[in-house]
Amino acid sequence: MEEAALNQVFAALSDPTRRAILARLAAGEATVNELAAPLPMSLPSVSKHLKVLEGAGLISRGRDAQWRPCRLEPEPLRAVDTWLERYRQHWLGSFDKMDVLLKELQKPSPKSQSKASPQASSKKGSRK
Repeated sequence: MEEAALNQVFAALSDPTRRAILARLAAGEATVNELAAPLPMSLPSVSKHLKVLEGAGLISRGRDAQWRPCRLEPEPLRAVDTWLERYRQHWLGSFDKMDVLLKELQKPSPKSQSKASPQASSKKGSRK
């Protein structure tokens, strides 16, 4: 996916209303009225959000008599996932390195083992 198209998809995904619309469409096609019903905004506002999603290629609108059902188009989301995969590998590698470091830090050091020797504990007991 070219950079301009990727920017358009990320811009469309940046709005919580548009993400809610996509989540609804993941369950299946819906009309504009069905998409607007749970949202606290006017039908023209929902239509504007749909135009942004359509412009980014995230949804398409069909025609069924007087109905114009909207459907999710997964290809732009696959492209975003592919783009993110490069960074996912970096994050996973960083987490693996952090796990190794944490295990090393949790091992008792040789100095702390010598302080907990039986002689040290007998000296503490004789001070009473």
